[in-house]
Amino acid sequence: MSASDGREHWELLPGAGVGALRFKMSPADVADALRRGGPPTQMGGPYGQEEFADGVSVFYDAGKLACIALDAVTGPQVLLAGIALAGRDPQQAHQFLLDYAAEHGGCLLYTPDGSLALTDLGVLLRSQDVGGVRMTRPLFVKEDWLESEHYRDRLPLEGAPAAAPSPWRRA
Repeated sequence: MSASDGREHWELLPGAGVGALRFKMSPADVADALRRGGPPTQMGGPYGQEEFADGVSVFYDAGKLACIALDAVTGPQVLLAGIALAGRDPQQAHQFLLDYAAEHGGCLLYTPDGSLALTDLGVLLRSQDVGGVRMTRPLFVKEDWLESEHYRDRLPLEGAPAAAPSPWRRA
């Protein structure tokens, strides 16, 4: 199985969003931007999560788009410096982010579940179980969520491996 066969490619817009989605969009604007695949499934939860048929999950803060999560296999693919973020081996992807931050001077944070974030780009790499194999599931998060301890500790954890809580630490 290849995690990139036949998938749509979206552009990363650091601090603004990804693909056709922009932070602070209303649910109606998000649904319009993702009009293919039918209406979203309302998931509820503290962020008003919506799931779209094409592997895209969105999370709202006060009714405005704040986080976009892409399925490891069925969601759109996003490249960073020519490297795919979705559907990769998590250890290799984390090493790529570490190398990218070292080369470009980015700020890294580890989450309590062991995920890694490039805060200046708003990229958070979680992992997802796909048929018994862990693969990366990228989340694109508005900057103030990554900068705020309140939001960092409450980021959407769907699809993340279970881990004992631990404080965030800078890499």
